[in-house]
Amino acid sequence: MKYELVIIGGGPAGLAAAVAAYDAGCRSILILERDTQLGGILNQCIHNGFGLHTFGEELTGPEYAARFITQVLERGIEYKLNTMVLSISEEKHITAVNREDGLLEIDARAIILTMGCRERSRGALNIPGYRPAGIYSAGTAQRLVNIEGYLPGRRVVILGSGDIGLIMARRMTLEGAKVLVVAELLPYSGGLKRNIVQCLDDFGIPLKLSHTVVNIEGKERVSGVTIAEVGPDRKPIPGTEIHYDCDTLLLSCGLIPENELSRGMGIALSPVTNGPVVDESLQTSIPGVFAAGNVLHVHDLVDYVSEEAAAAGRAAVRYLAQGEAPARHEIPVTFEGGIRYTVPATIDPKLVSDDLVIRFRVGSVMKKRTVRLLLDGEAVLSRKRAVMAPGEMEELKLTRAMLDAHPALQTIHIAVEEA
Repeated sequence: MKYELVIIGGGPAGLAAAVAAYDAGCRSILILERDTQLGGILNQCIHNGFGLHTFGEELTGPEYAARFITQVLERGIEYKLNTMVLSISEEKHITAVNREDGLLEIDARAIILTMGCRERSRGALNIPGYRPAGIYSAGTAQRLVNIEGYLPGRRVVILGSGDIGLIMARRMTLEGAKVLVVAELLPYSGGLKRNIVQCLDDFGIPLKLSHTVVNIEGKERVSGVTIAEVGPDRKPIPGTEIHYDCDTLLLSCGLIPENELSRGMGIALSPVTNGPVVDESLQTSIPGVFAAGNVLHVHDLVDYVSEEAAAAGRAAVRYLAQGEAPARHEIPVTFEGGIRYTVPATIDPKLVSDDLVIRFRVGSVMKKRTVRLLLDGEAVLSRKRAVMAPGEMEELKLTRAMLDAHPALQTIHIAVEEA
């Protein structure tokens, strides 16, 4: 089988990339999705708050996904469900498997990676204690409640204050469970401010910062959990232990981009995001292979995922149209002042066609800051920020006009300074 463009993953990023690529003129597109339906994780996110940027209205996760699925169906874009991609070669040869076709061998001229991310498991956290039933990742609990119709437990402790954990604190409460506490190892929450207010404060659920689980009790089923305060070195402080009688522990301890396929291809990955290193076109270190959405870096809003994936879809079509790749003059994006990473990591000014959004996250909570974008040491953009938090993504817009004003550009730098 041969296709111009193959998209790995049929979640919000894959759907947006496919629609944008079709609208840009590509007609030979295939989406490969391992689940039983398109839409990805959105199908189990039944709360509202999606689509404010993209559609100008508040939608639930399934409604947001349905809008894009409708666009894919209207355009007649091909997709295969229940299809597991086993490997991708550097030459863009894809090996996949499903029940209908058996083993699939697909050759693509361009590939967009939109595999999303997965939750960090208990095994990766090294929590002491037994391994009883009743310990779930927040996403598993969300699926059990929202799709399967099961309530995982009655008395719940949540470790980690990521957005899924906060949303599940509210969801479990609405279903009649008692959420005793949300414990967070770091001195700040990992979730959006609006989720802390709407999911914890409105329901009177305590959030304990700088706390972690030090013991899990129960052999067959969780019977209790002990949390303790941690010091600046993130080690538990003796004497600060608090015990909770509970039957369920939910883990919301971070998301990891799903990059096994990328690693197998030999794509360069960022040690900070665990996602591919990309240029201004969201192209990875292998020409013709693009990445977008949570496989690239974990986003806070699905609207940004769709926006980024649409840019990747258009970039893939440009790549298909140009034939021979032009010589590149890559400028690395440098940064200081607590920024952890930027996407893109490198920019070739000649190849920036429209305005380019540079997204980044900071490593700690900062107040009263000024973010400055400097081209060859000259500040071309300055923005004041009252609060910057690791849970919320920041962005700057690098316009074509700024680049045109610096024809011999050598350095692109982002600085966060005290206001």
